[in-house]
Amino acid sequence: MASHQTWDTVSWLYICIVAFTIGGLIVASERWHGAYTGDSDLHKPQASHARSTPRVGGLAVLAGSLAGLLVLGPKNMTLTWLWPVLFVAALPVFVAGLLEDITKDIGSGKRLLAAFISAAIAWWLLGGVSRVGLWPIDWILGFWPISLVFTMVAVGGCTHALNIVDGMNGLAGMVATLMALSLGLVALQVQDIPIFLIAAALASATLGFLVWNFPFGRVFLGDGGAYFLGFMLAELAVQLVVRNPSVSPFYALAVLFYPVFETLFSIWRRRFKRGTPVDQPDALHLHQLVFRRLVRVTFSRDSRHAVPALCNAMTSPYLWVLTLIGLVPATIWWDNAWALCASLLVFSLVYIWLYSRLVSWRRPAWLLLPSLGREHHKRDK
Repeated sequence: MASHQTWDTVSWLYICIVAFTIGGLIVASERWHGAYTGDSDLHKPQASHARSTPRVGGLAVLAGSLAGLLVLGPKNMTLTWLWPVLFVAALPVFVAGLLEDITKDIGSGKRLLAAFISAAIAWWLLGGVSRVGLWPIDWILGFWPISLVFTMVAVGGCTHALNIVDGMNGLAGMVATLMALSLGLVALQVQDIPIFLIAAALASATLGFLVWNFPFGRVFLGDGGAYFLGFMLAELAVQLVVRNPSVSPFYALAVLFYPVFETLFSIWRRRFKRGTPVDQPDALHLHQLVFRRLVRVTFSRDSRHAVPALCNAMTSPYLWVLTLIGLVPATIWWDNAWALCASLLVFSLVYIWLYSRLVSWRRPAWLLLPSLGREHHKRDK
């Protein structure tokens, strides 16, 4: 048992090192590929960085998880066929995201279509959503065309959603790591070892990438990385429910709820509150409000470019904590539909409360960094 645990520890470290090495090579070779891979548009609404940065960090996550599963696969026969199928299914959306990172010319509609194609491939090879815990809907999902369309929308939407929250150093990467750890822990409890190993490999590879991304943002996850992680996490959640009847279908939603809720809220905000196209980028996501109204104001009230490099990264821990508000209960009560629904409700209320306070400049004083906490206590109360 001890040698097996040691082998496992070495395997996770190996995955981290591979992802770290690929990330380092991307950073070291920036002078040769930066003109193509760099995120050089510093004036777009969602931009929060001050220098052009390579946005192909997804290659590090892909390489790390792939290398790790090549080592882990021979030890588990189910894993040997499950992870290649998931990687093949992920290729359309990963390639579409990577092409966007390089060419900056693959629209969001085309990337969403690629996510639907990846979800359809996974449905064909592995099966898809067949139950949601509500018997009338479960009966309808028994018809394969309905199951196919529902799976494409659910998995494709979740895949696209993680890219929505990829806006600050360490934000999407750590959120994806926390989600992968939750999936791995639940899979371990139901003894679904292949799902556990894939989720753990994703978490380890993402941590290796995060060394370069957080806190200084030497390389970005990019669309390719965000779409790859989003698809893999969504599919792991679906397969965990499909393969294990004891896992509540609401867990699959709860584990991915932060990016999903962010996406749905953004659609509502743009379409009904502001009357703008839902695919038009803006600077009103929650992480952007946290950046401007809780973090950046501590250092500079006038110029984004006067903000220290760490300022961007200091935004992410706020959202990590928010993610855990929904993720921790989901991981504990993965088989309890009522508890999972309650966790979704609590997360939604906390999100809406925080967003409404920040968007109206009524920021809670206890959330401000120490240097401004006392100064603004009366004003923001």
